Amino acid sequence: MKQIIECVPNISEGLDTNKIKIIASEVEKIDGIKLLNIDPGKATNRTVITFVGEPQKVIDAAFLLIKKSQELIDMRNHSGEHPRMGATDVCPLVPISNISMTECVKWAHKLGKRVGEELNIPVYHYEEAAKEEKRRNLANCRQGEYEGLSKKLENKNWRPDYGPNKFNKSVEKSGATAISARDFLVAYNINLNTTSTRRANAVAFDIREAGRIKREGGSLNGKIIEDKDGNPIKEPGLFKSVKGIGWYIEEYGIAQISYNLTNINTASLHDVFDKTCERANLRGMRVTGSELVGLVPKKVLVDAGKHFLKKQKRSLGISENEIIKIAVKTLGLDELAPFNIKERVIEYMLDDLDNKLIDLSLSDFANETASESPAPGGGSIAAYCGSIGVALGTMVANLSSHKRGWDDRWEEFSIWAEKGMQYQKTLLELVDEDTDAFNKIMDAFRLPKDSDDAISKRNEEIQKATKNAILTPFKVMTTAFNSMEVMKAMAEIGNPNSVTDAGVGALCARTSVIGAFLNVKINCADYEDKKFVKDITEKGQKLVDEACKLENEIMKITYSKIN
Repeated sequence: MKQIIECVPNISEGLDTNKIKIIASEVEKIDGIKLLNIDPGKATNRTVITFVGEPQKVIDAAFLLIKKSQELIDMRNHSGEHPRMGATDVCPLVPISNISMTECVKWAHKLGKRVGEELNIPVYHYEEAAKEEKRRNLANCRQGEYEGLSKKLENKNWRPDYGPNKFNKSVEKSGATAISARDFLVAYNINLNTTSTRRANAVAFDIREAGRIKREGGSLNGKIIEDKDGNPIKEPGLFKSVKGIGWYIEEYGIAQISYNLTNINTASLHDVFDKTCERANLRGMRVTGSELVGLVPKKVLVDAGKHFLKKQKRSLGISENEIIKIAVKTLGLDELAPFNIKERVIEYMLDDLDNKLIDLSLSDFANETASESPAPGGGSIAAYCGSIGVALGTMVANLSSHKRGWDDRWEEFSIWAEKGMQYQKTLLELVDEDTDAFNKIMDAFRLPKDSDDAISKRNEEIQKATKNAILTPFKVMTTAFNSMEVMKAMAEIGNPNSVTDAGVGALCARTSVIGAFLNVKINCADYEDKKFVKDITEKGQKLVDEACKLENEIMKITYSKIN
């Protein structure tokens, strides 16, 4: 399996769209790199660029981007609201799939060494790639920013990990670059109905881990309280793994709090948002919306959507897309600009570009099925039939959750709706899996048979693909059968006005079980392991019998209620 890492360089240019385009396009010169997002900010004069690929390719692409930034950006002329110290200010590497943080650190060091030696740019490694503890925190590495870089390079304690330690003509233009390996960092700005940076900072200090300097009487003008060594004592904020600062954004005409959430498992986006709203209200301000910078993991928005649904006492058993819409609207992510989840959620950007059956419209799916192509066939249709069946059961659960007079039961029905959505998700995935299983058999039959070894290999691949083509519809059977628990429960305890929907759902699920079993049996005919065939067909027949029995029970309940 491929190792995939994400790279999120921040360049010190947010105004010149031509420069930004030229710099970002450098990464696409490397085959296999996917440029996911370019997010410029005018007030910060900074652009966040996101791309992904295999480690070596990402390192090569990052090097080209840093080199082009060095050519086109002159730090002697740069100004902006965001702290910065270089043309490519930071360049973090984030492990995405099949790669450990330890491996990611090695790639960060490899990139740092190359940038320092070949481009003569001072490089500081931070977070997981830091070579000493005091450099883990990016704020420490960037302290003094570009303007303080000449003195920093002279300080033996702050000599760069790679590259020159003198503020020569080249460094004067390029500044320094911080390179790291880190987990997902969510860059998140919250908008306030004020123009006061000082008041925005007051809220930020309440929230961020670093908190604020402790003063006598808690007053801004009170005397700073120091420890026995004369160092200011800090009063920590509410959240660990959160950095925050207030600033005024002339482009929007408002003050914002800019947060970095460095560990979304420790400090969730929605909790930070809620507490910011609370602390802003205490100071006579109001949160009007927020914005995400760059891409965000899907989990962040799904967790937020579920959090807000719970606060409203609404069912969580709705589609992932609808849950995210709730998050977007509640957080006000579309206040300053449209928020397109297909372009801002990293998993959606990484989705396989191949066309999937479940992405087709209803009419296109029906027409594709009716065409002379043998796939999608009965197995995919059985899976889709099962997904529609449990969708009906889930609908009854959601209607019951919102039924007038049943407000105290919303959570009971929400649990059933969530179960239904999980069954539906699995069955929809199986629509494409069944067609893929058929295609793998066809691919195996196309393998060469021009030698004894080739024939042996071909037969082995045919048997492997055939077994997969048996197990896939069998999974459809088990999932569709298990999903019938939702329809039965909804027929028994759900909104009585929707009992027929639960009944139709049960009919679809039973059809799914029987239809998938037909595919199990026909594929078993070509499989050579007869013990396996006997075992799975016996299990399959038992599932069919139990599904028919359960369908009868659900239909009896349905008829009793409509009569």
